[in-house]
Amino acid sequence: MARETVGRRPAPLQRLRADSTGLPAATAPAAAPSTMAPPERFVLDSAHVGDIQGAFGTIRLDEPGRRSLRARTLALLAIIGPGLIVMVGDNDAGGVATYSQAGQNYGTSLLWVLLLLIPVLIVNQEMVVRLGAVTGVGHARLINERFGRFWGWFSVGDLFLLNFLTIVTEFIGVSLALGYFGVSKYLAVPIAAVLLVAITSTGSFRAWERGMFVFVFANLLVIPLFFMSHPSWSNVATHFVVPGIRGGANSTSVLLIIAIVGTTVAPWQLFFQQSNVIDKRITPRWINYERLDTWIGAFIVVVGAAALIAISAFAFQGTRYFGSFTDAGGTARALAHTIGSVAGPFFALVLLNASMIGAGALTLSTSYAFGDVFGTKSSLHRSWRDAKTFYMMFAGLVLGGAAIVLIPGAPLGVITEAVQALAGVLLPSASVFLLLLCNDREVLGPWANPSWLNALASVIIGILVLLSLILMATTVFPTIDVTQFALIGGAVLAVVLAGFGLYLIRPGRRAADRSYPRADLPKEQWTMAPLTLLARPQWSTGRKVAMLTLRGYLVVSVILLVVKAIQLSGG
Repeated sequence: MARETVGRRPAPLQRLRADSTGLPAATAPAAAPSTMAPPERFVLDSAHVGDIQGAFGTIRLDEPGRRSLRARTLALLAIIGPGLIVMVGDNDAGGVATYSQAGQNYGTSLLWVLLLLIPVLIVNQEMVVRLGAVTGVGHARLINERFGRFWGWFSVGDLFLLNFLTIVTEFIGVSLALGYFGVSKYLAVPIAAVLLVAITSTGSFRAWERGMFVFVFANLLVIPLFFMSHPSWSNVATHFVVPGIRGGANSTSVLLIIAIVGTTVAPWQLFFQQSNVIDKRITPRWINYERLDTWIGAFIVVVGAAALIAISAFAFQGTRYFGSFTDAGGTARALAHTIGSVAGPFFALVLLNASMIGAGALTLSTSYAFGDVFGTKSSLHRSWRDAKTFYMMFAGLVLGGAAIVLIPGAPLGVITEAVQALAGVLLPSASVFLLLLCNDREVLGPWANPSWLNALASVIIGILVLLSLILMATTVFPTIDVTQFALIGGAVLAVVLAGFGLYLIRPGRRAADRSYPRADLPKEQWTMAPLTLLARPQWSTGRKVAMLTLRGYLVVSVILLVVKAIQLSGG
């Protein structure tokens, strides 16, 4: 196996390939890239090279290409996981509460928002799939190396804070879910925390993934709940494709739409899936399978979210509960009164399941990110003894988040509000870095974004940035006119996107963008060279100004959020 360099400073990247025995072996950099016959990949941890050991199958490192339909199906079963887990994990406790609130207060009129989110999820997560498979380097490490240490530390620091606060909300969900069954939170929350640590620290990637799939399959409990609510299929179909807001657009409804987007598209997803793809040992030859995994996950998560909206919409229409959302625990109790005694426990189990998979996935994204930056061993293939820092980070976050929920008088309401606002602050930088990395030819070479994807991603990121600005502004200035702010922001966004489009199609740019190192290699064999050997990115004046503006926005926003949190805590 390749020698590892682990310590306080980031470890150097290593080139690993399959030798004649099929085992990973370290090699020196090739003098002539065009002579490389076997695919090579640079990784931070030798545990990231070897057989793909998925929940439903294994793909050997030296296995030949699969041609038959049966063989390809078996390959997909072995690879499926990172995309499905990251998507279902994003329908966490906050997601269950948000979707239930949408249905209980607005019926099925907001289902169209979910349909629009499918391309957003697919575009964002497909980009990190390529980054993970081609580079062998996590998202945090790439940001640190290509944009500087400030952005690397900022991205990891903010991810840590956001994920920790979100973990607290997940355990609030656990306490509400098991509280429905009369279980004290002082018993429910510690047991849930210990279970998450036990599932993650087995030292087996396959065992962890199978544990996560238990939560994924438990998501199917929304199906019987959906039919118990006696849905109107015509209403569901109509509101999926015809935009509208029951009662008309106002500040409350616009903010709920933003909350739906925010709970479905989160920064931690980018860090998690890229690192999980690497940890699962998925290389460029399997990218299309992982893309399919991601697409399946995107559709499943939207269907699950739509079911939750529909359940509340049809169960509460015409009752005293309609328009009176309190929290997810209140929804469970209300369902027991409106559609039967079985519905309440089912919904509580859905909430519990969502809280557990959400906490497990987003906590792991933080452990991966810290391993990227500090160069420590970060792999689910390693035992606790072999990767103490990785697992201790995971356990510390989980147990710390659980402990806060158990503190009498803890400002849980402030924490829940801070999670949404901080996610809004993080989203612009995470989205911008993702797009820039996927256009870095030194990093992705022939796998870099095509022009049409850049155009689509730019529109998506522009809309996400606008929504995050609205959420941030309303958090700090609650009396602001959200509708007017959104209209003005939309007009400015249209002008900015038009200018950006003209910049992209200017003469001479397309030819310059097609050049990349080792262009003579076949695409399926092209992987990123060690980061230390990459040419430094050239920063134009426009990019420097844009990055300084983004830095200023983030600094000011964080300061305002801290002030707001202090005010709320004092109130």
